[in-house]
Amino acid sequence: MHVSSDLIEVKPPAHKVRQILALLLLNESHYVSISSLTRELWAYEPPKSAVTTVQTYIVQLRKLIAAGLGIPSSEVSRKVLQTSGTSYRLETPEGALDLHEYRICLARAEAAVAAGMDREAVGHWERAEGLWRGDAIADVEHGPLLRAEAASLRQSRLSAEERRIDAQLRLGLHHSSLAELAGLVQAHPFEEGLHAKFMLALYRSGHRGRALQVFHDLRRSMVGELGVEPSPSVQRLLQEILASDISLELTP
Repeated sequence: MHVSSDLIEVKPPAHKVRQILALLLLNESHYVSISSLTRELWAYEPPKSAVTTVQTYIVQLRKLIAAGLGIPSSEVSRKVLQTSGTSYRLETPEGALDLHEYRICLARAEAAVAAGMDREAVGHWERAEGLWRGDAIADVEHGPLLRAEAASLRQSRLSAEERRIDAQLRLGLHHSSLAELAGLVQAHPFEEGLHAKFMLALYRSGHRGRALQVFHDLRRSMVGELGVEPSPSVQRLLQEILASDISLELTP
């Protein structure tokens, strides 16, 4: 998923105009204060002219939007990139951003789970994940606010993947989840929840020895890099696998 900024093709400081555009888009039609924009552009050391400079960038952005939409800048000010006091917002129609659709899909997935409809939930999560194209906000320079937004989106993506895999395991799709889980635990070596899901999927697929190895790999990484043992819940899963506990079997 990314916030497209193809509209912006100006000379330096184009990257700062792109940052403003990205931050306004991510706030989804909510007002963003000029102090927030200033912090994003210059972190904790803004120049004395920061407020005036941000206002200049807003003017540039309005001109670019006007040129892209083929409307006067005055109309952009009224209907698209609006001002309220010392704050700005970019009015975006519902469905104009893939971020809108992504969040709608997540909400539908959670509603389906709450209704006991795991198969439908998996479909919604898959559609949400299909909207991602590379890293979040990949083509924009990140100040502190965009870094936080990008981190939040990455965590949201990982959480959605985990929730979908949980539903798939409840549906008995452990075999088809193995390859994805193998990649995820390699990409996230300290994510205990992913390792637990991989262990369970392996066990249900008849690979108890590999499931035990996943635990030992996790423990070695955590003890060696972080100096801590895996959580009690993961250690409890290990004991259940060792005992071939009936509770691990798929419930019809």
